Amino acid sequence: MEDVRICYIGDTILNGIGDPTLLGWSGRLSRISQNSKQNITHYNLGIIGDTSSNIVDRWELEASRRLSNSSINCIVFSFGLSDSVIENKRVRVSLIDSMKNARAIIGRAKVKYNVAMVGPTAVVDEIHNARIKSYDEAYSTVCGMLGINYLSIFKILLNDMEWIEDIKKNDNIHPTEKGYEIIANHVYNWKGWWFA
Repeated sequence: MEDVRICYIGDTILNGIGDPTLLGWSGRLSRISQNSKQNITHYNLGIIGDTSSNIVDRWELEASRRLSNSSINCIVFSFGLSDSVIENKRVRVSLIDSMKNARAIIGRAKVKYNVAMVGPTAVVDEIHNARIKSYDEAYSTVCGMLGINYLSIFKILLNDMEWIEDIKKNDNIHPTEKGYEIIANHVYNWKGWWFA
């Protein structure tokens, strides 16, 4: 069997807040991706409230400690929701800075690892969704320029009533286990996923 190691690096949604099973979407995705050809080791490196500015500072050290020269090494980045949050009357990370961070992170990661990105998720608040849409489109552009597969999960979830109802059960941002299952299934069925 192939030794496959996947680091999922990102923010609060990647972390799996609100999931009583503690799997989040990344744990579910690794579980359904496991097969007789690959032995997947899964690392959830999502941190509550992390922005792209936090991730640009930490991702490389965290990945290098988990990914070896003898394994098939993959990194899935997923961030942007925390960047778009209003704090002290402005977004936590400006769109321009967030794009620069994404370019720096992904540009460096793709030199050594298989890389993909799953964008930020939709929330209940329409004004916040308008900001998220801008970040989502920016990340899609950056990934396109760098030749990296990008899944705009925002576009998918924005009109998914199961998703919207699930996050309404919690805090209008984070889902329960049902919502994390929805994300995992979308990523698994995405043409950019390596292990479908």
